[in-house]
Amino acid sequence: MSIIWTILIGFIVGLLAKFVMPGRDPGGFFVTAAIGIIGSLIATYGGKALGIYGGEETAGFIGAFIGAIILLILYRLLVRNRST
Repeated sequence: MSIIWTILIGFIVGLLAKFVMPGRDPGGFFVTAAIGIIGSLIATYGGKALGIYGGEETAGFIGAFIGAIILLILYRLLVRNRST
């Protein structure tokens, strides 16, 4: 059940990250939502690996948001460099 919760939070965080980050995204709605989900998963499992979260805990909203923002920045850099 925690993986479903992580994906749901990641989806919401991905949409929020799209509104917070200025500029035009090279990807659309689904790419940004996927980035949010991946950011939430990375924040959850990275936090567990670092000992921040316990065995059944998931990343909080702020941790997932930070992960999504970082991935969105990296995605923009990769797509911008590839197109030039």
